[in-house]
Amino acid sequence: MDTVIVTGASRGLGRYCAERLHETGYRVVGLGRSAVADAPFETREADVADPASLARALGDLRRDKNVFALVNAAGIASMNLVVTTPPETVRRIIETNLLGTIYCCQQVAPSLIMRGGGRIINFSTLGVPLAIKGEAIYVASKAGVEGFSRTFAREMAPYGVTVNTVAPGPIDTDLLDKVPKENVAAVVRQQIIPRQGEPADVWNVVSLLLSPASSMISGETLHVGGA
Repeated sequence: MDTVIVTGASRGLGRYCAERLHETGYRVVGLGRSAVADAPFETREADVADPASLARALGDLRRDKNVFALVNAAGIASMNLVVTTPPETVRRIIETNLLGTIYCCQQVAPSLIMRGGGRIINFSTLGVPLAIKGEAIYVASKAGVEGFSRTFAREMAPYGVTVNTVAPGPIDTDLLDKVPKENVAAVVRQQIIPRQGEPADVWNVVSLLLSPASSMISGETLHVGGA
């Protein structure tokens, strides 16, 4: 049975994608910083911003040819102006979103190389092309993810591994709970498709990128909502 590793599987888009992958028939290994409650898939605790934590959680899969894909859905956000964002918040966002993505790719890539093919799907945001006020640090971390993914795609192409990025606009998950509704509405109005997305909209793109039909798609950022 093919294995898909999903980060951020304790909630939000990570949890949603992990559940859909489990229903599809994959062995899902979901990572979360804390225990994943009532999950139908296998779960392990790990902090993506800590390479040692990742190595402990995924060490047995590092050279496992059954590993087919990595879905990097772990991420954090904090809406604030640059000049009023505490340095600790800046560090935490960059470490989790950008460095965490890189560390996870480093951990899983050897298995995909040994297998001779596979998929890596990283997560960004429509905030990158839309340059949303109050999200500069978050956008910086995700712009880094997009640049990393494009370059990493070239490195992994000789091994039959595609690397792509999914960039949603506001999606109805708990990540938006602390964001004022008027701020969400302002972002949605800037999208090409001016409506708030559902987790299923993102899953549709993820499932496409995991499918054989996407074998010629790599190094791309797919915007859910349009920018």
